[in-house]
Amino acid sequence: MDSIKNNIEAIKKEIEGICLKSGKNPDDITIIAVTKTVDTDRINYAVDCGMTNLGENKVQEIMDKYEPVNKNVKWHLIGHLQTNKVKYIIDKVELIHSVDSVKLAEEISKKALKNNLIKEVLVQVNVAKEESKFGIDIEEVISFVKTIAAFENIRVKGLMTIAPYDENPENVRPIFRQLRQKFDELAQMNIPNTDMKYLSMGMSNDYAIAIEEGANMVRIGTAIFGKRNYNK
Repeated sequence: MDSIKNNIEAIKKEIEGICLKSGKNPDDITIIAVTKTVDTDRINYAVDCGMTNLGENKVQEIMDKYEPVNKNVKWHLIGHLQTNKVKYIIDKVELIHSVDSVKLAEEISKKALKNNLIKEVLVQVNVAKEESKFGIDIEEVISFVKTIAAFENIRVKGLMTIAPYDENPENVRPIFRQLRQKFDELAQMNIPNTDMKYLSMGMSNDYAIAIEEGANMVRIGTAIFGKRNYNK
C-alpha cells in the first residue's frame, strides 16, 4: 500500500513542478485515479491519500465498486459507453468523458431527464484517427457539439482524447495541442448548454506533456497502482 501513497506524492510533486514552469495553478489540475481491475481496499487507500476522483472504463466495474468504495468520491466513466448501459450509471457518475455519438448523447439526456438530472459530459475526440480507438474526428467536433448541445438534460463541459501510446511522449505533443486549439475555439463560440471547462487528456505515460499543452484533467492508473493484469 505504501507504494500507492509514494506514487501519488510523486505525481503531485511532478505536476506542481510542471505548473510552476508554465504559470499554471496545480490546484486547477484534477487527477483522476483510474481504478480498472484494482480491488476496493487499494482504491479506498488511494482515496485516503487524496484521490477523490476515480475513473472506470467499464460500467460493470463502477456497479461492483460503487457501494464498497468510500462515498466521498466522484466517479468518472472514461471508457466507451453503450447506450443500453447508460441507465445503470446515470445517477452514479459525476462526468461521462466518452460521448462519441448523437445516439449516445440522446440516450444520456433521456435517462438524465427520467432521473431529474442534468448530466455533464465530455466529447471524445479521436485526434490521431486511430482505427482501434473510439471518438469523433477533430474536424467534426464543432458541428457535433452544436448537435448534442440541443439535448436539454446534458451539458457539454469539454473535450477528451486518448493519445497513441509512444515510448517518447514528446511525439504525442501535437495531438494534445490540436485538441487544446479546438477546445479554445469552442470556448469562444458561446454554444448553448456548452461550457468548455474540462480538457481531459494525458495518462500515466504522457500526462506531463498533456498538462503542458493545457490539460486540466489527467487520467492516471498505472503510475498510481502499478501494472495490472487486464486479462483476469
